[in-house]
Amino acid sequence: MNGPVTASDLAFSSREFLRMIEEFGLTGHWGWTFATDEHVWSPGLFRLLGLEPGLVRPSYDLLLHLVHPEDRASIDTAAEVRAGLAREATVRVIRPDGAMRILSIRAEIYVAPDGRPQAAAGIVLNVTDREALVRARAVERRRKWALFEQTRSFTYSVSNFPIGNLPHELSVLTGLAPEILRSERGLIIAREERAFWIAFGNEYFPSGKPFIAKPLLMLADGQTARFPTVVVPTLNADGGIERWDNFVFPADRQATLPTDDLLRALQERVGGHHVRAARGLLDWSMHDLAAASGLSFSTIRRLEEDAEATAARSRHMAVAALRAAGIRFSLLDGGAIAVAKV
Repeated sequence: MNGPVTASDLAFSSREFLRMIEEFGLTGHWGWTFATDEHVWSPGLFRLLGLEPGLVRPSYDLLLHLVHPEDRASIDTAAEVRAGLAREATVRVIRPDGAMRILSIRAEIYVAPDGRPQAAAGIVLNVTDREALVRARAVERRRKWALFEQTRSFTYSVSNFPIGNLPHELSVLTGLAPEILRSERGLIIAREERAFWIAFGNEYFPSGKPFIAKPLLMLADGQTARFPTVVVPTLNADGGIERWDNFVFPADRQATLPTDDLLRALQERVGGHHVRAARGLLDWSMHDLAAASGLSFSTIRRLEEDAEATAARSRHMAVAALRAAGIRFSLLDGGAIAVAKV
């Protein structure tokens, strides 16, 4: 990516990158559950705002209070966020020590099935020193390239099938120029399998379900090799597909899903029957899962009945508890999700 990084860019970045730049003091994130008025701030956000965790109670009003008076009109009020408004803004913030920071803020609203806003989450990026952000992005690119050079594995996202450019790694792997990849994607697949995998993609992408494809690719050295590709849709707040996350790796290597956006997107597809199966493998009751995940019994019951359509956070908490107890959710050929106890 060329140019300075903004909060919009970070929404599509890997969790490893976000953790790295939070450690650099460049970003932070927040969450707000409207029904309970619970606010959660990351350590990085406290650092950005010059506040000490544990000494102040996080709240959206506190964040607004720190915004320069001349910039407050450009950022959503608490009432507007509760009503479902989420604009991106770049504002000046005056820290308690008098230092000023310029912050780029982006938020998302999570709604109930009837359209009522239920919660908000946001990311805050320190753009005071844009050069530091450019350097951080360069570190991220080098990390990804080192992974590709060592393992020939890589991840990428496209906004929607078949829209979106394919990654530079795929161009290097196949020896095809980016403009050819954009216009004739099927050329990367061995001729004898090309028609099959094109039809396969045309069938699975519209379904909106995760799947694994294992095409035989034409490589730059004239050889062919099979490269399984795990494809998982990431959903937006309305339940629609925001983008498709892809993880590509050579068939002769053991590979697991990266523990970032791709894994999180797969967990969004874990259904009630998967949760029940996982409980059965652990010999857990719904009360046991509720205790382990920090959720209520009624929330677990709604999840297992697939009645909690918008409870992405609850689903992730339940899945995290099951994974911590030794359960693994894996994507199989054909898009089925398998449940196993490790």
